[in-house]
Amino acid sequence: MEQAKFAVIGGGSWATAIVKILCHNLDKVSWYMRNEAAIEHIIENKHNPNYLSSVEFNTDKLALTSDINEAISQADYVIFAIPSAFLGKELEKLTVSLDGKTIISAIKGIIPETGLIVGQHFMQTYNIPIENIAVIAGPCHAEEVALERLSYLTIASGDKATSEVIASCLRGHYIKTKISTDIIGIEYASMLKNIYAIAAGIAHGLGYGDNFQAILMSNAVREMNRFVKKVHKTKRNINHSAYLGDLLVTGYSLFSRNRMFGNMIGKGYTVKSAQMEMNMIAEGYYAAKSAFVINEKHQAKTPIIDAVYEILYKGTHAKATFKKLIEKLD
Repeated sequence: MEQAKFAVIGGGSWATAIVKILCHNLDKVSWYMRNEAAIEHIIENKHNPNYLSSVEFNTDKLALTSDINEAISQADYVIFAIPSAFLGKELEKLTVSLDGKTIISAIKGIIPETGLIVGQHFMQTYNIPIENIAVIAGPCHAEEVALERLSYLTIASGDKATSEVIASCLRGHYIKTKISTDIIGIEYASMLKNIYAIAAGIAHGLGYGDNFQAILMSNAVREMNRFVKKVHKTKRNINHSAYLGDLLVTGYSLFSRNRMFGNMIGKGYTVKSAQMEMNMIAEGYYAAKSAFVINEKHQAKTPIIDAVYEILYKGTHAKATFKKLIEKLD
């Protein structure tokens, strides 16, 4: 049986982790990153100089390129693992067709230009049918993949056979895989959990302890459920790992860039200074605005999203905003 042909688009930590996983199961993986110096470094030294540098690659398995069209043309399954804020700019470079290819989102964010989750963006902008869209969800931090710590991935697709192919190529001795049909709900949950992780970080930065964090997270999962039900009503269990598990690891883990970003805001950094201090994108920053705008139509009860939006975009004081938020939690 012919091996599935995969391309990974992105050069960051999550893209690097996904390439590492795929290399365990495939003879060749196409890997696009725009940084040509990083490509040369990987070829010569067998590791990404900028992200997860402890991961050593068998470069015979890599088809590295700085041409996105070359990478996509060689693949049937294309995994996008770049910050959502940069996706539009990268897609402008496309000259090859995406017809017939399975588009897989490993992006935990929303496209700022359109306010859409990644799957919907590809459906509406590139006319990709929903059966050719898939999503990779956690709970899974790239840093733990690098350390080969046991992790679980959920692959969501409208086509079970597609999900099984992707799952089999990602499955390994430290990666367990599950499949789901809730593409839209899981992708929205993946976007929302970054906002809640910023809230958790703000709370920590303000000096709130573990007791309050537990209250915040228990309210966050119920708020997530209300929001996702409004935007895409279907049968789902919000307590499953793709929803609640991903929320918990992003809200509590020291690896979480969104929590780190929120922590800085809670400690008194301005949004701009916190962004400059970090060398990675906090997806929740963009997600907070998009979720707030989306919810103006749906009117779900979302006090945590509203509080994060007010702090990040209206410049309200974190301490005063959280004092008001506390009264709305139970």
